[in-house]
Amino acid sequence: MPTRSPARLIVALAVAGVLAVFLLYTAVAGNSTPTLTPSQLRGHTGKLAVVGVVVGPVRGDSHSVSGMRFGLKNIQGRSGIVPVVYHGDNPPPLFRTGRNVVVTGSYVSGSLAGSDIVTKCPSKYTAKPSA
Repeated sequence: MPTRSPARLIVALAVAGVLAVFLLYTAVAGNSTPTLTPSQLRGHTGKLAVVGVVVGPVRGDSHSVSGMRFGLKNIQGRSGIVPVVYHGDNPPPLFRTGRNVVVTGSYVSGSLAGSDIVTKCPSKYTAKPSA
């Protein structure tokens, strides 16, 4: 029986080792953005994402100096409303009062300076009617 070269095994183990180090690095030192609800913001600062329901009135323009202003409240209805000042591209077409959204930005002095808005389509998250 011919003996096989251990080269394949060494290459496979090296690739597996590099992948393990990469996964460990991204889990520990990666720049992940925490996702919170408005009632969880107390004590947090810096860049984060906030999930909530848009509370009106929505005022202003995202391209103006003062920005577009609105509030976010908890989806489950628990207390907690955070004021948002959004500067950036036009908000998504589905953005409006009462819509569930994720706003990414910096939380400073009790207000969220938003730089990105993603809307959640409600039809995607509701049960389909039974036939």
